[in-house]
Amino acid sequence: VLCSLKRSQSELASYQEKIFKIDDYIGMAMAGLTADARVLCKYMRNECLNHKYVFESPHPMKRLINKVAEKSQIKTQRSSKRPYGVGLLVVGIDQDGPHLYETCPSGNLYEYYAYAIGARSQAARTYFEDNFKAFNNCDTEQLILHGLSALKKISQEENEVVPKSVEIAFVAEGVPFTVLKLEEIEEYFKKHETFKPQDQMEIVS
Repeated sequence: VLCSLKRSQSELASYQEKIFKIDDYIGMAMAGLTADARVLCKYMRNECLNHKYVFESPHPMKRLINKVAEKSQIKTQRSSKRPYGVGLLVVGIDQDGPHLYETCPSGNLYEYYAYAIGARSQAARTYFEDNFKAFNNCDTEQLILHGLSALKKISQEENEVVPKSVEIAFVAEGVPFTVLKLEEIEEYFKKHETFKPQDQMEIVS
């Protein structure tokens, strides 16, 4: 599950898209320069298409993220280039199961059970650290509600986390990467009003 908080430059501007589909079972969220994210997204899409054309199978997640990390790291070695100013969270499912990777402008990559990046993300990471043991027993709907809870932890203003400023996507075994529409996000916000993460912990224990 990917949840992102979209931002707008002003009240007159639309919200900036932060979640992109890469392949049938791979998607990503970004934090940083959107233009750089689009460049890396296009690169990953081309790699997935080429792999599918040559090998007639989906691109393995680990190999794809290694390519992105190597591409990012090369940018740090050349004085004529600048590093990509964007961090990515890439989710997907391949023959080895579900994956969540983070890539950094430095070329580092990490795999996580749950993670948050971007401004004020520490509060969301703390929430995940407190609740991640319950995630194995959660269905997709409950994971989305946990994602909304983490987003609300980082909000500084009362109306900052609202349906139109939130983007949600998910992928599951047999379910392609799907970005939710505004009407579906509004339904999850209604369900979140009665959602209590501590109840999930009690079920696990």
